[in-house]
Amino acid sequence: MNKLSFKSVLFVLMVVVLSSCSGLKKMKKNADQIQYKVTPEVLESHAGRVNFSIDTRYPAKYFNKKATIVATPVLKYEGGSTKFASASVQGESVKANNKVINYSSGGSVSYKDGVDYDKAMSVSELYVNIKATQGKKSVDFEPVKLANGVIATSELVANYPKPILGVRRDANTTGKYDPNTDPFQRIVPDEMMADIHYLINKSDVRKEEVEKKEVVGLQDYTKKANTDEKIDLKRVEVAAYASPDGTIDLNTELAAQRKETSTAFLAKKLKDAGVAIELKTKYTPEDWDGFRELMEKSNIQDKDLILRVLSMYNDPEVREREIKNLSQTFTDVANDILPQLRRAKMTTSVDLIGKTDDELKALVKSDPSSLNPAELLYAATLFEDLDEQLSIYNSFIKIYPTDWRGPNNAGYILAKQGKYDDAKPLFESAETLKNAEPIVKNNLGAVALKSGDVKNAETLFGAAAGAGNEVNYNLGIVSMKKAEYDKAVKYFVKDDDVNSALANMMSGNNNAALQDLEAFDKPDCYMKEYLKAVICARTAKENLLFESLEKACSINPEMKAKASHDLEFARYFENPKFKEIVK
Repeated sequence: MNKLSFKSVLFVLMVVVLSSCSGLKKMKKNADQIQYKVTPEVLESHAGRVNFSIDTRYPAKYFNKKATIVATPVLKYEGGSTKFASASVQGESVKANNKVINYSSGGSVSYKDGVDYDKAMSVSELYVNIKATQGKKSVDFEPVKLANGVIATSELVANYPKPILGVRRDANTTGKYDPNTDPFQRIVPDEMMADIHYLINKSDVRKEEVEKKEVVGLQDYTKKANTDEKIDLKRVEVAAYASPDGTIDLNTELAAQRKETSTAFLAKKLKDAGVAIELKTKYTPEDWDGFRELMEKSNIQDKDLILRVLSMYNDPEVREREIKNLSQTFTDVANDILPQLRRAKMTTSVDLIGKTDDELKALVKSDPSSLNPAELLYAATLFEDLDEQLSIYNSFIKIYPTDWRGPNNAGYILAKQGKYDDAKPLFESAETLKNAEPIVKNNLGAVALKSGDVKNAETLFGAAAGAGNEVNYNLGIVSMKKAEYDKAVKYFVKDDDVNSALANMMSGNNNAALQDLEAFDKPDCYMKEYLKAVICARTAKENLLFESLEKACSINPEMKAKASHDLEFARYFENPKFKEIVK
C-alpha cells in the first residue's frame, strides 16, 4: 500500500478547512435571505411578562448540510440586555438531535420564549445573534434586529386596592336596637312591654300583677318618654287575650273584658302621671299564635305532635279536642302553657333621639369614652381629615379593645393614605378578634395585593365574598395582573375610573374605555388624560390625542419622559406638536 506523503495529508486538511470556512462564510453572506416573523410585531408586556414567538424560514439551497446554527434572541436596552433561550438547527448531514433544515428545499422553525418585564425594557430592541459552526470552525453573523419593544400599557394598572370600613359587628336578630351591634342611627325605634296575667275565666286585675316590677317599669318608661326631650313617645297599646281552651263564645267575651280592665288600669295610671295619650286597644279571643310560640320553646312531652296538630287543623274546636286527647300531655299544657296566655300585653313605643353632629364632634374629642361604639364610629365620619379619623379609631381601640372594628378602621385609614404596610398589623389584629369577618379578609387581601402577592390576595378576596363591591374591584386588579382582561371588565362593571378604562382598552373596547374615562370625575388625574391620549393614538384621533397628552404632562411633568418613548405614540415621534409637548 502506498503511503500518503506529509504534503499530501496537509493539502487534504487545508482543502477541508477552507471548504468548511467557505461554506460558513457563504451562509453569513446570504444571511439576509433568512426570513423572520415576530409575533407580536412590537413586543408587549402582559401579566408582568414579555412573551413573543419567532417563525424563521431558511431558503432553499442555503443551509450547509454539515453546519449547525445556534440562534439567541437578545433584548437590548439602555444599561443592559436580556438574553433568551438559544435555539439550534442543523444541516441534514449533522449527527445531532436538533431541528434539521434540508439543503434542497430549506425549512422553517418556530420559537417561543418570554421574560419578566422590567421598566428599562420600555425602550428596547429585539435582536437575534447567530453563530454557525462546522466541525471546529465557527462564524458569528451580524446581529439582526427583529422588533421594537416593549409596549407596557397593561402595566399602568393602578394597584391601589380598596379597603372596607367596618361599621357593624354581627347581624342583629333581636328586633330591638342595640348600639353595640347596629350602625349609628340618629332616631332609634325602641319599645317596652309588660304583661298583666289573669286567672282562668277571670278578667279582674289583681294587685299582685300590677305591682310587678315589669308593670311598674312600663309606667316609669312611659312617663319618662313623655317628658324627656330626647325621647319621642309614639304610642301606647293594650292587647288582651284568652287562652285557647273553652268555647269560642266564652273566650271572645273574656278577652274583651280583659281588654277593658287592663285599659282602664293603665289609662288611670298614665293620667295620674300627666301622660295625655290615647291608648290603642285590641283583643284576641284565642291566642293560638302565642300558644304555638310557647310550645316551640317548651320541653313538653309530645311537643312535636301538638305542633303537628296545629299545622293540620285550622278549626279551633278540633285543635282543642285533639290536644285534650293527649291526656297526660294536656295536663302539662294546662299547667305550663295556658296560664301564660291569659293576659293583657301593654306596649309603649318610642323614638330615641340621638346626639347631634355637633355634640358628637365635641364629645369624641373631650370624652370619647362617653360614646357607645356606634356613636364613635359615626363621629369619625364627621371629620374629613384622615388623621383626625385615625385618632378617633385609635381611641375606639382603647375604649373597646375586643371590637374588631377599631383596628380594622384604623388600618382602613392608613390604607387610604397609601400606608398598606402600616395597616397590615392592624388588619391582622382585627382578624384575631373576628377571624371569619369578610371585611377583614378583603383588607388583608388589599395588603397582599399591594405587596405583589397576587396569589394570596386572590385567595383572601375569595374569602371576602359579600363584603361589598370593593371586593369585586380588587379582584379586577388581580385579573389585570394576570392578563385576564375580559374577566377584569366584569369585575369593574360598577366602576368608572382608570382601571376600568384600562381593562376595556386591553380587551379591545376603546369606546367603552373612553366612556369610563369621561365618567371618571377626577379632573386632576394625569393618568386619566394619559390613557385618553393612548386611546386616541390607537384610533387616530390626533387632535384629542395632543389635547389629552398636553393635559397629562401639565398635571404631571414626569409623563413627558414616558410619552417620549412610549411605543403607543411611535407614529407621532417625529410630529412637531408631539415633540413640543414632551420636550
